[in-house]
Amino acid sequence: MSELQAGWMLSLVLGARHALEPDHVAAVTTLITTERGRPAALGMWWGVGHALALFLVATALSLLQRQLSTEWEDRCELLVAAMLIVLGVRAVYLVWAAVREGGQGRLHFHAHGDANHAHSGPVWHVHIGGLTLSQRPLVVGLVHGLAGSGALTALVSAKMPGMWDRLAYVSLFGIGSMLGMGALAGLLGWPLSRWLVARPVAGQLLTVLAGVMSIGLGVLWSVPIVDRLLVGR
Repeated sequence: MSELQAGWMLSLVLGARHALEPDHVAAVTTLITTERGRPAALGMWWGVGHALALFLVATALSLLQRQLSTEWEDRCELLVAAMLIVLGVRAVYLVWAAVREGGQGRLHFHAHGDANHAHSGPVWHVHIGGLTLSQRPLVVGLVHGLAGSGALTALVSAKMPGMWDRLAYVSLFGIGSMLGMGALAGLLGWPLSRWLVARPVAGQLLTVLAGVMSIGLGVLWSVPIVDRLLVGR
């Protein structure tokens, strides 16, 4: 195995490890506790968005032979911090709304082809044949990918000899993140979902806890970023 091939294999492992960073785990935890669907699938859709953002930004920077400025990296990270706060507030609000409605939340009506369908809880998903596309995890993953793309592209540009090698590394890194988050979400969400179905009050408490932790992490993360941006001006 050549040094280049070993680097590609390492990128898969590093991508899986990258999925375990606190902001990623906080975001996906709030999604697991508030979204309908299989936890592993939610994690995988987050990974798809994350990988897509990494690849698109890395491709653009490689073609332009540019690096993302520190200021823009801070802005992308501030967007992630804001998203964590929004996800946390949403999780707490959904529990409050469910308690107010006296159940699992207000029924939503939407169409699956020619048939109408009603369910309680979040509504933001679409159906493609037999596939349910969870749009919210996809968008959350896209935002997270934007925040990490600049640093990753700079690192890969210094290590890899050519543009195609760099893009292969970024793509494998993204695939590793997708697999890592899918596995983590599945391992965490599968037993929780089974246990909490019979204990709705415990599920609501867990959702509130996940939301509060997401809000706290977003606030703590945003303070130094805002300070850097204001000083930079």
